[in-house]
Formats: sequence, structure tokens, C-alpha cells
Amino acid sequence: MRARLAAYAAGVAFIVLGVWGIVTGSDTNPPGWAVWFAGAAVAHDGVLAPCVLLVEALTTRLPASYRRRVQHTLLVAGTVSLMALPFVLGYGRRADNPSILPLPYGRNLLIVLAAIAVIALLWGFFRKRSDEPD
Repeated sequence: MRARLAAYAAGVAFIVLGVWGIVTGSDTNPPGWAVWFAGAAVAHDGVLAPCVLLVEALTTRLPASYRRRVQHTLLVAGTVSLMALPFVLGYGRRADNPSILPLPYGRNLLIVLAAIAVIALLWGFFRKRSDEPD
């Protein structure tokens, strides 16, 4: 119980430190930060959470041994996709400065999603093999 309270206290201290830095920093933009924070809350509550519930509903008919692996994989892939979406769509890209968002983010997202799928398949394969009796 004491460890949990200490962790909560440390978390609150870091939050206070972060807010203090945003409010008092000379090179920060508190209104811009507030917009970003509100957008993150909307993205989580309006996009990610409903998608998680939808995946849960759609995967209920899968066998129990596969259901959690599929759900975890889709959750990770969805979160990565949601975070990468502004880069893929090119928000902030300017024609007069090609060094802003210079990479092929759509292709890179596909590579990361493929890596997530391969890791999930390997995880399932080795987990299934370890579950088998000798």
C-alpha cells in the first residue's frame, strides 16, 4: 500500500512539474499545448476507445486461445496507427521547407504494422509450442 501511495505521489509530482514548466517556460505555448491535450483526449475517447470496444465485440467468436492475442495485436496496431496518422497525412508539411516531414511515413507505418503482425505470429507460434506437452 505504501509503495502504491509513493508511486501516486511521484506521478502527481511529475504532473505538477510538467504543468509548471509549460506555464512558466519562456519558449512554451500554453494555448497550443491545451489544444494538443484536448485533441489527444478526443482521439482517445472518440476514436481509440470505441475501436477497442468494437474489436472486443468482433473477436468474441474466436477460440479463447487466440482471442487475447488477436485483441492485443489489434490494440497495438491501432494505437500505432492513430499516433502515426498526422505524419502519414502530412500535417505541418510545407512546400518551402522540405526538411519538415521528409520521410515516407505511409510506407514506414506499413513496415511497422507488418513487424507487429510478425511479432504477434511468432509470439503465438512459440507460445503454442510451449503449451504442448513433451
